[in-house]
Amino acid sequence: MPPSADKLSAAFTARLAPYIAQWEALPANARGSVWMVVSSLVFAVMATCIKLLGRDLPVVEILLFRQLFVLVVLSPAIVKGFPGILRTTRRSLHFTRSLLAFVAMTAGFTALVHLPLAEATAISFARTLFTTMLAVMFLREVVGWRRWSATLVGFLGVLVIVRPSPDNLNEYALLALLSACFVAALQIALRTLARTERPATIMTYQNVTLSVLLAGPAAYLWVTPTWEQIAFLAAVGGLMSVVQWTMIKAYGSGDASAIAPMEYGRIVFATIAGILVFSEVPTVYTAIGATLIIGSTLYTMRRNAIRQAKPASPADAE
Repeated sequence: MPPSADKLSAAFTARLAPYIAQWEALPANARGSVWMVVSSLVFAVMATCIKLLGRDLPVVEILLFRQLFVLVVLSPAIVKGFPGILRTTRRSLHFTRSLLAFVAMTAGFTALVHLPLAEATAISFARTLFTTMLAVMFLREVVGWRRWSATLVGFLGVLVIVRPSPDNLNEYALLALLSACFVAALQIALRTLARTERPATIMTYQNVTLSVLLAGPAAYLWVTPTWEQIAFLAAVGGLMSVVQWTMIKAYGSGDASAIAPMEYGRIVFATIAGILVFSEVPTVYTAIGATLIIGSTLYTMRRNAIRQAKPASPADAE
């Protein structure tokens, strides 16, 4: 007589028990770092799928399928919380944030399709630099000369990658930079909304509004996907959910200042995927620029951590 499902489950759990114990014995920051590395790997796989799909399908159509998948996942929470989940006193800011997301996503994914994966990924990290600038403008945060210097070094790295000149103007690199700017604006809007709004309300407004905004352009540029492409579209939606879940697990496990640098694994995995799948060998300009961007943003995160860890003083504004 074959063993029951309960017995099989118990046996499987018993086999995993030693590994689970070893995992839980790791320091919190180590577990968070592992989650972030997994998130970076999954993101690179998702980016590869999007780049493959972008050869034949419009970017807005890919994004619409992605948003619909997210809506399906969110629908139980939306139905359960309706109509209270839509109650807000900041509806205009919700819609503004959705418009910012629309521009950021369409520009960023278009750049991803046409640029080498490593280059597009490196430029995307300029969002940290833009966030510093926008935080000064809109949140009245104090930034001293040290962080301004780090920001300028980061933008120098962007210029090394993009290399703008009359003879070498890459519009897709500029789109990637535009996307990074709008992602930074999104983060500023989110900081403002998070002070008064529930996460479920923020997610509902963004995903519903984005689906509506994408529906028109996607219908106009519609290309009927094959069954293989539908499978890839479903994979993109699923992988995006995994990226978000693993990032939540990462930041929920340890200190943000210790875990955030692990996100730069995206550049490593994107470079490997670009070489293996698309035969994209990064240029020396991409390597130098990425190093400058990573160094400047790591320094910015370190200064932010110092400011949050101790009382404000004139030295902290440097």
